[in-house]
Amino acid sequence: MTDNVRTDSGAAPGEVVIRIENLQKAFDDNVVLRDINLEVRRGEVVVVLGPSGSGKSTMLRCINLLEQPTGGRIYFEDAEITAKKVNINEIRARVGMVFQNFNLFPHLTAKRNVMLAQQKVLKRSKEEAARIAEARLSEVGLADRMDYKPSQLSGGQQQRVAIARALAMDPHVMLFDEATSALDPELVRDVLAVMKDLAQGGMTMIVVTHEMGFARDVADRVILMDGGVIVEEGTPDQVFDNPQHERTKDFLGHIS
Repeated sequence: MTDNVRTDSGAAPGEVVIRIENLQKAFDDNVVLRDINLEVRRGEVVVVLGPSGSGKSTMLRCINLLEQPTGGRIYFEDAEITAKKVNINEIRARVGMVFQNFNLFPHLTAKRNVMLAQQKVLKRSKEEAARIAEARLSEVGLADRMDYKPSQLSGGQQQRVAIARALAMDPHVMLFDEATSALDPELVRDVLAVMKDLAQGGMTMIVVTHEMGFARDVADRVILMDGGVIVEEGTPDQVFDNPQHERTKDFLGHIS
């Protein structure tokens, strides 16, 4: 792994990259998100905590429009992405997302998995896609596994391929949705190390996780969600050491 991960971005330092205004999401009568308001600045690492069913993953999926919000607005680099005629593919190309499940093509090597979206979405040549795939896989510590298929890789290695695939698209923001929760405990460390490298390199990140150590060590800001609302937010020290809300105290008490 290396520390010189690419973090190209079109935003100026400290500029608001993502702005969420009064976001709401309902599935029929089930209201999952209620009036979410959030700003994320370039280079900031925001960690989202909360119990299952609190709306964390749905919020992430709304940010890159995998879910269409029921109400409210989302802005990405000053453009309203919830507008009717937005180019969804263009937005997704700039917002990388890593899921709990790796979603790799089983018949393709790690390198080909990382090349594919570059060629299909960004229209890069095979040669350029291959060069970038090799660089990104090296950055996540898989220089010696490029020609392996997913079945030949551990879960942690597969997740690192998924991260390399997202990085190969030169995203301005990375979203991580429980990226380590499907991994055996001994495999979590390597994936978290890649995520820490990204944070230290200045990548803007929103991370949904139950990894409290990562949240404390890496986050600029921690958010606790419950019942589809943001219950509390602040620095890691504020949230972990001096929580203001009883729901936060209860949640942290159950996981400590």
